[in-house]
Amino acid sequence: MLRAGVVLLIGGVGSLVMTQPSVVFAAEPPPAIYEEKDVPEYTLPDPLTMEDGRKVETAEQWKNERRPELFKLFEEQIYGRAPAADGDVQAEVISKVDDALNGKATRKEVRIHLADSPHPVEMTLLMYVPNNNIPAPAFLGYNFKGNHTITDEPDIELNSNWVRSGEGVVEHRSTEATRGTSKSRWPIEMIIDEGFAVGTIYYGDVDPDDEGRFDNGIHPAFYNEGQEQPAADEWGSIAAWAWGLSRALDYLETDDQIDGNRVAVIGHSRLGKTALWAGATDPRFAIVISNNSGCGGAALSRRRFGETVLRINNMFPHWFCDNFTAYNENEAELPVDQHELIALIAPRPVYIASAEEDSWADPKGEFLSAKHADPVYRLLGTDGMGGNAPPEEQPAVNDPVSSGTIGYHIRTGEHDVKDYDWEQYLKFASRHLNK
Repeated sequence: MLRAGVVLLIGGVGSLVMTQPSVVFAAEPPPAIYEEKDVPEYTLPDPLTMEDGRKVETAEQWKNERRPELFKLFEEQIYGRAPAADGDVQAEVISKVDDALNGKATRKEVRIHLADSPHPVEMTLLMYVPNNNIPAPAFLGYNFKGNHTITDEPDIELNSNWVRSGEGVVEHRSTEATRGTSKSRWPIEMIIDEGFAVGTIYYGDVDPDDEGRFDNGIHPAFYNEGQEQPAADEWGSIAAWAWGLSRALDYLETDDQIDGNRVAVIGHSRLGKTALWAGATDPRFAIVISNNSGCGGAALSRRRFGETVLRINNMFPHWFCDNFTAYNENEAELPVDQHELIALIAPRPVYIASAEEDSWADPKGEFLSAKHADPVYRLLGTDGMGGNAPPEEQPAVNDPVSSGTIGYHIRTGEHDVKDYDWEQYLKFASRHLNK
């Protein structure tokens, strides 16, 4: 199912696609920008200027006027409105091992009920909690292929939901060959050794990342009678995944092994976009961490560097709300930009990370979002990116700027999550959550 007004590109060539109510031909996107000299001139909206032109001068004005105004724009024009949740959570521990990791941790799998529908929607949270630090602060994030992929342990439940194609996946279902294939992104023992718990969920439990479809996952459970897809300003998949992270936090607040006031939400790539939106929508997340989140995440849209609004909407028409397509090749008309998404998280700590070879995600644009969110953080009484002012230039590779409330680094390597990234996140979280 394709959403109204959304056009797909296949193999880089415009294709004829049925929309509602007519047939639309897609224009081929212009060549991707990978050189700074090709970045168009742009003017960023000021997060501290109201839509009516008034300047935001106090924390109260930000909280009561400007932040709600900005949030509504992101919600209605980019990610889409998600349904409210009542905070009540139904969960069941389906497995528990008290002496995991040679006795260092308790490992458990928790089934969390999300919604009633003809096919009930449930997600499974895999947790590791340090046995010597209870209640523990925690990292919470999604994985891409199933909980069983982050560890070699043979008794973790093999996820049976739809998954994207990849190593060991047969007809969009995981096999035993997928076990442990993503463990490099989840250094569980390193996290435990630093005194943190870690919890992860397969994001497809909440909403399968199945292009253009909204007849599976969480969406149908909230449709009105006769509805078959979200309205133009209603939640796409990123907002649905963010909603699921909040339901996981609902559970963590009931778990006596976890300190629910010290939970950091983390995500990579599309799930980094999700972590940022989860942090903006749910102030209970104590820290927000974005790893290589790019367009629609931490990178400035107006730069049009690497992946653009048009390209992301064409390739992944289900991620955002339909209203976002109005800004395809039209970023200058966006009423917001992504530095203001970072500002919505203030004054809570946020960490943004880039990779040197990840041009598609626009590392400089990710840094600039952090830099241009700094004034909001300082207005709210924090030190922003640290020092008397944010750095003028993007820091050198492998030289983190992380002494302040906004952290940033760019590391060597490609689009991925590495031990180096986790080392920085653990230092940052230890400083902020163990005060």
